[in-house]
Amino acid sequence: MIYKVYYQENMLQVPVRENTQSMYIEADSERSVREKLKDRNYSIEFVQLLEGAHLEHEQAAPYFELEQV
Repeated sequence: MIYKVYYQENMLQVPVRENTQSMYIEADSERSVREKLKDRNYSIEFVQLLEGAHLEHEQAAPYFELEQV
């Protein structure tokens, strides 16, 4: 399954919407995604499962790239 992760790079700063970034990760569950990213010290805002038409739409975008964790 592919997940889209919305995050802030600095866990110590107050989250600001304009600084939110996203990445795509292949994992078995949301818990697995969080485990894979725990050493990066990100402030994870939301983990979204992508499937069906939504996944196809994201994969068609030029910025789509699976993060290697």
